[in-house]
Amino acid sequence: MTGKGSVNHNSRKFHAKNTDPERSCLNVEYCNKNIKDVYHELFDEALARYNEKQTRSDRIIDDYYEKICSGKQEKPFHEIILQIGNKDDMGARTEDGQLAAKILDEYMQDFQRRNPTLRVFSAHLHMDEATPHLHIDFIPYTTGSKRGLETRVSLKKALAELGFKGGTRSETERNQWVAAEKERLAEIMLQHNIEWEKKGTHEKH
Repeated sequence: MTGKGSVNHNSRKFHAKNTDPERSCLNVEYCNKNIKDVYHELFDEALARYNEKQTRSDRIIDDYYEKICSGKQEKPFHEIILQIGNKDDMGARTEDGQLAAKILDEYMQDFQRRNPTLRVFSAHLHMDEATPHLHIDFIPYTTGSKRGLETRVSLKKALAELGFKGGTRSETERNQWVAAEKERLAEIMLQHNIEWEKKGTHEKH
């Protein structure tokens, strides 16, 4: 699933109605960095070089994060949510639910290495809702750009560098990438004797 992304919800700074605060201690936080800090880390050098070249003061960018947030071309970050089964067959309180959590954990361990151009700044495995699931929030970026900042936010370019190019309306680069990630999760599931039943449904989170 693709979420809008609420880092405060994911890190349990607040509890939604569907969470059980008594089980929040079972949640796993893989990383939880401030998105602005990660923007500084990724883009400050490129931003300084870009600003030095500008002859017009109205072209200077003071804050790259704010510029992306206020622009229409790119989202400041993206989120995917992964879940195996549902509350009936993989309930968080059951043994199968524990297995689902183990598989999601294995999947997460390899995510950043597999997707180097998608910088993960927040990732959480939730065990305090009906079914174990994983939220991964990331900033897609590209380096060596000829226009604008050398290093900049770009989902299309970030995915192209991972080998997902030339998308169509139905098979966008993003859809191709999501399909590949699902296959990776399915491989780990198979190692634990769980088969993926492809229902073709798209649930809202």
